[in-house]
Amino acid sequence: METTINTKKSSSYLFLICMVAALGGFLFGFDTAVISGTVSLVKHDFYLSAMSEGWFVSCALLGCIIGVSLSGKLSDQYGRKKILILSAVLFLASAIGCMFSSSYDALIIFRLIGGLGIGVASMVSPLYISEFSPSRLRGMMVSLYQLAITIGIVLAYFSNAWLANHTTASFNSATTVKIFSEQVWRAMLGLGAVPASIFLCCLFLVPESPRWLLLKGQEKKAEQILIRVDGAAAASEELQAFKAQQGTQDTSLSELFKPVYRKALWIGLLLPFLSQVCGINAVIYYGPRILEQAGFTLNNALGGQVTIGLVNVLFTFVAIFTIDKWGRRPLLFAGIGGAVLSLVIIGVLFALKITSGPWILIFILAFIACFAFSFGPVCWVVIGEIFPNAIRGKAMALATLSLWIGNFLVGQLTPLMLEGLGSSWTFWIFALCCSPALWLTWKLIPETKGKSLENIDQYWKEDYANSPLNPTKP
Repeated sequence: METTINTKKSSSYLFLICMVAALGGFLFGFDTAVISGTVSLVKHDFYLSAMSEGWFVSCALLGCIIGVSLSGKLSDQYGRKKILILSAVLFLASAIGCMFSSSYDALIIFRLIGGLGIGVASMVSPLYISEFSPSRLRGMMVSLYQLAITIGIVLAYFSNAWLANHTTASFNSATTVKIFSEQVWRAMLGLGAVPASIFLCCLFLVPESPRWLLLKGQEKKAEQILIRVDGAAAASEELQAFKAQQGTQDTSLSELFKPVYRKALWIGLLLPFLSQVCGINAVIYYGPRILEQAGFTLNNALGGQVTIGLVNVLFTFVAIFTIDKWGRRPLLFAGIGGAVLSLVIIGVLFALKITSGPWILIFILAFIACFAFSFGPVCWVVIGEIFPNAIRGKAMALATLSLWIGNFLVGQLTPLMLEGLGSSWTFWIFALCCSPALWLTWKLIPETKGKSLENIDQYWKEDYANSPLNPTKP
């Protein structure tokens, strides 16, 4: 397809390509959230301890860490598109394998395979979108990835809630009875095969990232794509800016550790990590359990989890429509501040045993809303922008690895904290872990709205040239 690309500018073309890439986020969100409805069921069927329960949730996160570690080098070597196809295959194998797992160990193995797929997609999907999008729309386009994550989450909640309430239907075979009635968690996990198949098929219809093509010397193909995305004039500017950088950078990851990119490195490591240790995935993974502690029954808790998912989707649109107008920093300040306040109040409500009525759910929804228009989308936008072209794949893999390490810690430790410290201290710890992101936004993160990827790279060079830490500064 890449050799016959129509070079007439088309906004619909841009949106369609970015939406296909964003399906990786849908699978990420679906696979992440579907666990919330299965934890108590799997725990019951396999008689799991708190540690085993945490391992069931977080083993996929270990797979994510491995997947991210490999995805940077693989995507730089073989291209973004081929590695996205690999992630779709891994998703599909995991969903089918989990549905038919014959033992707890087999279930863990297929969860690990799914984790590999999530890890690969979580790095390559936003990277592909960031490289594909014109500067003026990059924030919106990359935010589509976060929107897809939230839609995947809410559809997982809906499917879990529906399956949990329809387990008495009659089936014709022992296998379907086992999957859809006796052990309904199998159906919950197996439904991921449907979006995985759609993602896999759609990926064969999209082109390669134009910036990856430029890095590989395929200028003609890249130019055709850039013209189709944003017109001939904008494509010419992009090509000139890229050529101006050619030969000025090392292509090894050691480039990122040079003093000129030190701030970018700290942002890439800290922002994704802090976005996870704020506790967002404790709510995603263990929401039904937390809501049960607040007095909801299991089915009502799953219904409350659907509400959480819908709020997550709706407030992601705030970021989509404002991130390229207001900028990245204002959204981070407002959202992080609101998230910290909400977490503190939730802890107070649990400490004072104010668990009847809607208050716990209201402030959980407030926390989700604040995350949805700030940390959630802006983190992916920022880490897709701040690194130089020559090592963007490897550098984003490092940043995404930081995110999954934080996610792994939260997934593994949350059940232990809930059991050992209680809900109030669990949420206060999350608030404490979230707070440093305000300092990070204030001191280190620059405003990047409207700037090309090459201009952002030039900003780091100029910033270092004017820094008192620069030994060559007169």
